[in-house]
Amino acid sequence: MTSKLKLPVESRMQGDLQVRFGGRSEKTYRRKAARRLVAPSLHVKYAKEPLMLNIEMADFIHDGEAVNRPNNAQEIYLKELGKESPMLVHLIMKSIHKENKRKVKHIGSKRFGIQYLLKGIYVHSDLLYFHTEIKNQSNVPFDVDYITFKVVDKKVVKRTAIQEQVLLPVRAYNYVVRVAGKKTEQTVFCLPKFTIPDDKELVVEMNEKEGGRHQSFVVENSDLVRALTINELSVK
Repeated sequence: MTSKLKLPVESRMQGDLQVRFGGRSEKTYRRKAARRLVAPSLHVKYAKEPLMLNIEMADFIHDGEAVNRPNNAQEIYLKELGKESPMLVHLIMKSIHKENKRKVKHIGSKRFGIQYLLKGIYVHSDLLYFHTEIKNQSNVPFDVDYITFKVVDKKVVKRTAIQEQVLLPVRAYNYVVRVAGKKTEQTVFCLPKFTIPDDKELVVEMNEKEGGRHQSFVVENSDLVRALTINELSVK
């Protein structure tokens, strides 16, 4: 049995943009009108010269800490996250990052004083979470240029773009761009659920900006299918 949170209807008008959030039973006084439930709606009209270019949604995408609203008061869902609430995705990534446990102990790389580890793989609904860590054991800061997730053929010596399938994370918690000397940083990536054919593997590559201390590690399909489940009740 599920219970739905009902919020008062609230309308905003700015230029040619009208937004309505929430839903409540509204009584009208027109003849033959009955009590009805006002459904959430979003109405947008094109304006050649709009009065506002940015709409702040911070009050509706939050973790329940910054504003005085319950954690289950999330109204906005995003296409790339499917049926998963953006708020819940944020809380899951935050919880994984805070717990900071190494569940996977055999995947990683280490070169030139830089260690790049996969600490855990988690699954919830139709999303996978990759918990990664960068450890800089040198005195020279490490600047991250980019990180890629690619599904490639195992037996191809010289891979080409045609043989690679790039997977784009839909979210990242604490995305690291710089790791100071003798410091450690961790990032949690969220990707749509996927598995890998037997003749392919997932390669995660991290390149150093204006440097050569690049790192990469390989994830097999057997690692993906052993992803740990997320207990929503323990997510804070």
